[in-house]
Amino acid sequence: MAKELINEAQGFNKSKNVELLKGGSPFFDCLLKLITSAKDTIQLQVYIFSSDETGKLVGSALLEAAKRGVKVYIVLDGYASQSLPGKMIQDWKEAGILFRFFEPLFKSHHFYFGRRLHHKMLVVDARYALVGGINIADRYNDIGGIPAWLDFALKVEGEVVKELCVLAWKTWNGFAINSNLPTCEPIQVPESSSATSVLVRMRRNDWVRRKNQISRTYIEIFKTAQSQITICCSYFLPGRILKRNIKDAIARRVKVRVILAGLSDVMIAKHAERFMYDWLLRNKVTIYEYEENVLHAKIAVSDGEWMTVGSYNVNSLSAYASIELNLDVKDKVFANIVENELETIIETQCEEITLETHQRSKNIFVQFRRWVSYYIIRVLFKLFTFYFRQEKIPDNNKK
Repeated sequence: MAKELINEAQGFNKSKNVELLKGGSPFFDCLLKLITSAKDTIQLQVYIFSSDETGKLVGSALLEAAKRGVKVYIVLDGYASQSLPGKMIQDWKEAGILFRFFEPLFKSHHFYFGRRLHHKMLVVDARYALVGGINIADRYNDIGGIPAWLDFALKVEGEVVKELCVLAWKTWNGFAINSNLPTCEPIQVPESSSATSVLVRMRRNDWVRRKNQISRTYIEIFKTAQSQITICCSYFLPGRILKRNIKDAIARRVKVRVILAGLSDVMIAKHAERFMYDWLLRNKVTIYEYEENVLHAKIAVSDGEWMTVGSYNVNSLSAYASIELNLDVKDKVFANIVENELETIIETQCEEITLETHQRSKNIFVQFRRWVSYYIIRVLFKLFTFYFRQEKIPDNNKK
């Protein structure tokens, strides 16, 4: 019965040539290839777009696409990308690129305190799409011999790209109700004889618009798993509901493994996370810390049968504040590819945190710092998930 919950009727559609991309050169080579080969439309929406070497490289590719007649639409988060130079934006606009910031913090007429455009999405010609957790900046790329932060994305073709195209237009239009959206019919190109189809579904979280699909995906993972769940996640601070589901899965003898950051770009979040290690270890969750570089990934795989990847972190900020986007894939062959990738990371780039090693890392001062960090983070999450009002959406738009 549990397995029957994961089926095509729940929003899975057949998509082709689904490919897992690791952050760094594999991702940016693919992104630049899609931009340079675009024929009609490029829709780019991302949380951070920096003006460093990687940002200039991507920005130049977008400029060249606009100059050859491709319609380019860019939406960046108004908080995380606020340092983008005005000259860069002006050059885009002069080339015909249409550009918008997502409503900056404190400046929205809706006063959505803490609501951020956190998803990372590229849609090209309504035919190809990239969705993941990777921003446009050097730290997500392989620059100067420094390995990229660990992160993942999916490249997809097929039915799900039409859905992503519609979402991109809705975001561009500010989610205006009954707005006339352009069509999302893909540019037709000859199909490869080696194209393979898998089941993919788009999942969104946007509390203001009453979307909590990614949160439900993680609940689904814990409720339906039969043997093993592996989660690779930065800023892993599950709330009460997910903690209960973790305990229930382990009670069914499901092995739960989490790959967490050893190095973090937000140390207060890392201290808070380590405060949770006592609870995780007490409940028989296996913990690994990634030691190669900063871990920024948001990916999970269940039973070697299905997986999810995108921008969603397992914490209240992603659940109740930010606009998040994931893709779920239901396919044994693909899920095994993902599981093998995570297995390799565990074996070659991680250190297991056992009860013994965790106890050795603690003393009264360290534990106090972790406790303080945990409760500060909880308070901050409460603040950032406060809204003046929730958007009222007609019943026919609730899906």
